[in-house]
Amino acid sequence: MQIAALKGAVAGVVNVALALSAGASVPSAGKIGAAALVGLVGYGASLVLFVRALRAAGAARTGAYFSLAPFFGGILSVALFGEALSIRLVAAGLLMGLGVWLHLTEHHEHEHGHVDVEHEHLHPHDEHHRHDHGGGEPGGAPHAHRHRHDRLTHRHLHFPDVHHEHPH
Repeated sequence: MQIAALKGAVAGVVNVALALSAGASVPSAGKIGAAALVGLVGYGASLVLFVRALRAAGAARTGAYFSLAPFFGGILSVALFGEALSIRLVAAGLLMGLGVWLHLTEHHEHEHGHVDVEHEHLHPHDEHHRHDHGGGEPGGAPHAHRHRHDRLTHRHLHFPDVHHEHPH
């Protein structure tokens, strides 16, 4: 969230400075508020979700999923604004959908090892996060704190993420 807030604040200041230096006038408070809301939802929330997905799902999967955004925009423009539905848009959407389907239905399972590591990230108590909190933090809900993973070798379905970065 800090990354998104910092990027949004810097971009906002720079863009306003550029607009004012080019002769633009200051808009009404209502227009400023509406623009801020669109930026918060359309850019800020999207960036926060993207950064969290990078850590949880890996760069390739995150890039593939977020690359679908323009197709949702295309669908909305056809549905809401009567834009023409082209063969290229349909073909590209089908190919992107196929790629996401392949990601979601992938069955990647083999015996693999995890090295000793100490780090902090949001996690629930699962196969990789079995530790006691000493009564200070919730055990079942997703939470973040510094914790240690001991060396572990096991087999289960997984995809490349913060705990599954290994060669094949």
